[in-house]
Amino acid sequence: MPVKLSYLLLVIIWCTTPLGIVWSSETVAPTLAVLMRMIIGLFVAGLIVAIANIRVPWNKNACVLYTYSSVGIFGGMSLSYMAATSVPSGIISLVFGLAPILSGFLAQRLLNEPKFSPSKLIGLSFALIGLYFVSYNQLQTSQTQGVGLLYVLLAVTLFSLSSVMIKRVKIAIHPMATTFGALVFVTPLFAVLWWLVDGQISVTLWNARSLWSIAYLGIFGSIVGALAYFHVLQNLNASTVALSSLITPSFALALGAFLNNEPLSQELIIGAVIIFLSLALFQFGDTVLKRSKLK
Repeated sequence: MPVKLSYLLLVIIWCTTPLGIVWSSETVAPTLAVLMRMIIGLFVAGLIVAIANIRVPWNKNACVLYTYSSVGIFGGMSLSYMAATSVPSGIISLVFGLAPILSGFLAQRLLNEPKFSPSKLIGLSFALIGLYFVSYNQLQTSQTQGVGLLYVLLAVTLFSLSSVMIKRVKIAIHPMATTFGALVFVTPLFAVLWWLVDGQISVTLWNARSLWSIAYLGIFGSIVGALAYFHVLQNLNASTVALSSLITPSFALALGAFLNNEPLSQELIIGAVIIFLSLALFQFGDTVLKRSKLK
């Protein structure tokens, strides 16, 4: 597949995933919606692995990799789905846009990576200010929406922690094998979560939009998106890949407003602009400064 097509697919899938989560949880219980998504993803991944004859290792290093991947999948998705009942998709996307900054901070602590440069520290400060504006209406509206926002923050923290921990595993493995192995590990956890939290299947309440959203996320969000991400990561430079964290929140915010009638308050727009600027400064500030010094 051409790398440009992979990048386009990645951006489209990441833009539409938050709205898909919200729609899939409209009439299907959040824990059941994410479990159904995982089952579809596991089935499709298993089919691809079998047809393509991809080797899936089960040695110690591989299992550690699958476990670290499961932290982000289980923690990030379960909390995101629970938040989706009260938090608009645009806000979910904006908060997840902060993942590169949070991952960089965690990498300092866990991987002994260099401390943030002044431009990155300024970007982090602006991100916190933007997050305040984005969450302002959520916290003012009701306690339920405030709890939902906390779920999203915990979700992006676990997602970022997972991505950092994965870097500690030294293993050469096919991306599809990683995806399948992680789904094997994590799907039973979602089954247990659904059983403990809800444990019921109310088919009569389900509508077509929720079911189509679950199917879309199971195939594209869990499988195609993962493969496109790995393909892009292997063939494009880091700065180009980082642009996706700037592109996706803005489009996701627009999609939520136009397709799901999600309100765009003044505070939300201000917060979104500040977050975009903070991400741009965090990702590209050092590069711009270096180039200006060379001139």
